[in-house]
Amino acid sequence: MPSMMTQPLTISSLVRHAGQYHGQTQIVSVETDGSTTRTNWSEVEHNALRLASALGRLGCETSDRCATIAWNNRRHLEIYFGVAGGGYVCHTINPRLFPEQLIYIMNHAGDKVLFLDSTFVPAVAALRPQLKTIEHYVLMGGRDEEAAAQIEGLLFYDELLAAEPGDFEWPELDEMLPSSLCYTSGTTGNPKGVQYLHRTTVLHTLGANQPDGLALSAKDIMLPVVPMFHANAWGIPYITAAVGSSLVLPGPNLDGHSLVRLIDEEKVTMSAGVPTIWMGLLQALEETGSKAESLTRSMVGGSALPSSMIPEFRDKYGVELIHGWGMTETSPLGSLNQLLAKHHSLGPEEQAKLREGQGRPPFGVELRLVDEDGNRLAEDGQTQGNLQIRGHWIVDTYFGAETTALTGDGWFDTGDVATIDADGYMIIRDRSKDIIKSGGEWISTVELEDIAISHPDVANAAAIAARHRKWDERPVIIAVPQAGKEPDKQSILQHFEGRIAKWQIPDDVIFVSELPIGGTGKILKHKLRTEYGDVLWDAG
Repeated sequence: MPSMMTQPLTISSLVRHAGQYHGQTQIVSVETDGSTTRTNWSEVEHNALRLASALGRLGCETSDRCATIAWNNRRHLEIYFGVAGGGYVCHTINPRLFPEQLIYIMNHAGDKVLFLDSTFVPAVAALRPQLKTIEHYVLMGGRDEEAAAQIEGLLFYDELLAAEPGDFEWPELDEMLPSSLCYTSGTTGNPKGVQYLHRTTVLHTLGANQPDGLALSAKDIMLPVVPMFHANAWGIPYITAAVGSSLVLPGPNLDGHSLVRLIDEEKVTMSAGVPTIWMGLLQALEETGSKAESLTRSMVGGSALPSSMIPEFRDKYGVELIHGWGMTETSPLGSLNQLLAKHHSLGPEEQAKLREGQGRPPFGVELRLVDEDGNRLAEDGQTQGNLQIRGHWIVDTYFGAETTALTGDGWFDTGDVATIDADGYMIIRDRSKDIIKSGGEWISTVELEDIAISHPDVANAAAIAARHRKWDERPVIIAVPQAGKEPDKQSILQHFEGRIAKWQIPDDVIFVSELPIGGTGKILKHKLRTEYGDVLWDAG
């Protein structure tokens, strides 16, 4: 017989805790129209309960998918908990995907309900004839006759909740039920669905928020700039509920000036987002003169963090940048770069150097490196190999797939090339599809980009492999100049000298006004390779 209580690990237990013990903690929400509303965890749970009840009245059954196309706002937060807590599956959709991908995703998921912000009414109206399974369209707001004229039978979120009696209680759910569904960005082929379970999500919530993780507490005011439609906003909605943090939800405007205003007005202590966001924030801080005095730390993920940003945030604003790594398939946290005790005796520059990597895995996941034949490689900080992961919140099988996504011995191959040292610190050297193979030797695009961005006249840069007659592939830099600067190719190439081996220095630099950015903030290198992949062919 068991000697201890056991309770299912469910999403509803997180928001129930927040509502009961942190009920008056503030949630700030920037709405789609630019207005700001203020609520709290008690009201979020109250509305989530009403939503769960309403979905049952609409005919939803256990594990039905309820999709969202929405910004980071308080209704989206309520949907996170109301849908999953009611026993349904919250399917967050990236609105920045191509229409064909949106159609594919919703049909593949078999979504029954679609919640949408007003921004997306015209797009959804255009897609509707091709959406085969959606029975109910719900505008995330009050009654809007203009929107109703575009989507026949449109329901209104606020009216749905107001019609509920308010006596609904969270059902007892099996923790192995699915709770949410996210699709990969699908830069090659159709997007793949990753369906998270209540159990895996709660374990991720606990594992990701260890002291060496995000380390959020009830004292924090958290600004998740990472979209709620991207890998469950890195788990931040669940983590903040678990510990009772205050939340500032930024809505649709993620430009640097809007974020600076939110940070200063709401006294934000921590934030999270991709490197392109922090580039814009740095520029806005410089232009406004703000010191972001309340901000203490920011988690950076999605792509490699330019090393030049670490001392700039630290020395000018006292903000610690924490590098992390993960994927949709890993819920998403796979590693986070926090220092060990032995590192505190190091100087700021040495610590910053350690911070450049993606860090160590928390309890709950393991990492390893293998070669092309699956043989395990040394974790000496030098040997590069294919990065694989396993753990309590890692994908096993993609949604709707009949075969596992894992290797024969139960690991998930991430598609990244990395090194791992004896302390478990992992550095992503490249994506396997991006790394440059020149004359049989590997060149890391991540390293080249980091050097290029550190040039004072370069705002952003991407390194790609260009075809070469002699060497098979050679590196080319695609660079965006800083505003008001006109760098020349030679000055950029000279900037590489002494920083890497001479044979790794790029063959060319191409200046562009902007880089193609995907829906998750990552540079779309396949587009750059299509456009510039042959620039060295005739020269070679």
